[in-house]
Amino acid sequence: MAKESTTYDERLRDLEAEAFRTGRTLAEHSEQLATIGEQQRTAFGNIDSLANAVGAPGDRSITQRLDGIEHAVGTMGDAIGSMQRLLVALG
Repeated sequence: MAKESTTYDERLRDLEAEAFRTGRTLAEHSEQLATIGEQQRTAFGNIDSLANAVGAPGDRSITQRLDGIEHAVGTMGDAIGSMQRLLVALG
């Protein structure tokens, strides 16, 4: 009877130790999943930002947009030069 009790106690301790290890493993996996979730949210946010920068299908390409900005800046420079000449002439 004492041997059965000892075997039962040993088995119970083994089961408790296994449950503890399983719980710790689950907690570690849970932390890893949380980290992966954060990384995915960041990645999807970056993808959304890139999509907004590139535009939707049918929109002008980045090259076309940059060319438009360059043209606008050039036009503004011409206008500023004209205004400067006008001010000098008036002065």
